[in-house]
Amino acid sequence: TTSAPRYIQLTECTMNLSFSTTVILFFLGSAYSFSPQIPPNHHRSLQSTATKNLPTAPSLTSPNKPLTLLHSSKEEKEETKAPKNAPRHDVRSDGAAQEMDPEEMKIQAAFAEHQQNAPKLDFATSVRTLVQYNHGFAVMSTNSKSNPGYPGGSVVGFAPDAEGKPIFVFSGMSSHTQDILADPKCSVTIASKEFKGAADGRVNLMGKVKLIPAEEREALKEVYLAKHPGAFWVNFGDFNWFRMDEIEDIRFVGGFARAGNVTPKDYFAASPDEISSFGMHVANHMNEDHMESTIAMIGNQIPGLDVSEALITSVDSLGMYVKVTRTPRASDQPQQFKLRLPFPRKAEDRKAVKGIIMEMTNAAATAASKED
Repeated sequence: TTSAPRYIQLTECTMNLSFSTTVILFFLGSAYSFSPQIPPNHHRSLQSTATKNLPTAPSLTSPNKPLTLLHSSKEEKEETKAPKNAPRHDVRSDGAAQEMDPEEMKIQAAFAEHQQNAPKLDFATSVRTLVQYNHGFAVMSTNSKSNPGYPGGSVVGFAPDAEGKPIFVFSGMSSHTQDILADPKCSVTIASKEFKGAADGRVNLMGKVKLIPAEEREALKEVYLAKHPGAFWVNFGDFNWFRMDEIEDIRFVGGFARAGNVTPKDYFAASPDEISSFGMHVANHMNEDHMESTIAMIGNQIPGLDVSEALITSVDSLGMYVKVTRTPRASDQPQQFKLRLPFPRKAEDRKAVKGIIMEMTNAAATAASKED
């Protein structure tokens, strides 16, 4: 036997983890979210080296050796034994493997298939939307002028212009101002407005931040003040206007198994999802007054997936992301994870969103009454 690959590679069409293995690992593990995504054609393959040094299971399809189920010699046993101090997950089963309930396996398989096929915004639109409908703050990483060779990090205010390029207003005394005047190369990391943890979206823009010509600043004041109404310093003479004019690369993480790169060309060609601009208002209303409807909609779309809590974390034109709490069959340990609850069709405006949610709620109620 040979060792399995030491990385998980997400490509345009496949995952190296098998479908069934992904399902079982998710529900037995401590993953916070599960939102499989096949990246669009423009995404480059990613390699995660998080498991680089972990012991790996033997491959069942080795091109170099025939399959052997029993070791024929002491030497072979020693060869496959992991080093004493090798890094590993501290997971103990007391020497016995637990069998999963057959019904639970069916539920998990149905859930994974539903999530794989649930419509989602494409990566470029997701990134453009995240940057546009944001709280207006980001982490800027610069090449430190005062400590050469080290990165500098600052939380900064920003506002995107019509093309999605972040604009900034910095004091001349700020260290990041001095850094980018010496070296305009930097990166800006922006988290989604509803960011609470690793299951939520974030994006990193890498490029060059440069001074904005004086003749353009007056027009951009309105843009910046719309995002930061109390930014009285925009009129101070010792504050400087900057913009990330050249975006070289974009890295996006939307949650578990949803990560990739977006080209600047695709980013600039994308438009923000308009429903997302007021989506959190819809989410808050549903969470405060109609959580039972959200739970019913989930049960209707994924039969058998009974959840005790369902909090909508975002709403876009194609559906909703929901953080749910569920206790698997034959278990007393509740799990929390995020799932995708798609709309039956694309919503074009606020009225359409309301109508679609009512339609989904009625469909769930009708299905439940038939079961009774």
